[in-house]
Amino acid sequence: MTATTGQDQRYIEAAAEFGPALERLARGYEAHPERRRDLVQDIHVALWRSFRSFDARCSVRTWVYRVAHNTATTHILKERRRHDRHWTSLDDALPSETASAEETTHHHQALDRLTRLIQHLKPQDRQIILLYLEGLDAAGMAEITGLTAAHIATKIHRIKALLRRQFTEGDHHG
Repeated sequence: MTATTGQDQRYIEAAAEFGPALERLARGYEAHPERRRDLVQDIHVALWRSFRSFDARCSVRTWVYRVAHNTATTHILKERRRHDRHWTSLDDALPSETASAEETTHHHQALDRLTRLIQHLKPQDRQIILLYLEGLDAAGMAEITGLTAAHIATKIHRIKALLRRQFTEGDHHG
């Protein structure tokens, strides 16, 4: 199997397994639908390219998240330099079918506010909380970020407290 064939195969398998998680990750970084599509595409290109040098010193999951978060962080930094704008929505989380129109509206408003707060975190804190929301444990996050699991656990506690406080006090970011 040639390097390119192996690279293609690893990418195909990773994209199939982690595609939905990459979409969610992009939504956590980019609110604007067109720029989010571009980000997802950039993540997939970066992932495919990265498999050329993948040496299995970490799990494929760790590799995929590391590449995706690095690509998303770069995207956000470029966007922030280009535009001084406000972030807006998380548009895939739907309330239950039995919720009233008022409950549905309140649910969407709360998710929008929480997403804005997450999007205003420092890049590393955003990465950690998005990995947490994807269900990764501290050890997995440590492998991706290069921080210790203990430091990750402390940061998660602090980030959640900060988000909780900002959410209840009101969103001052727009």
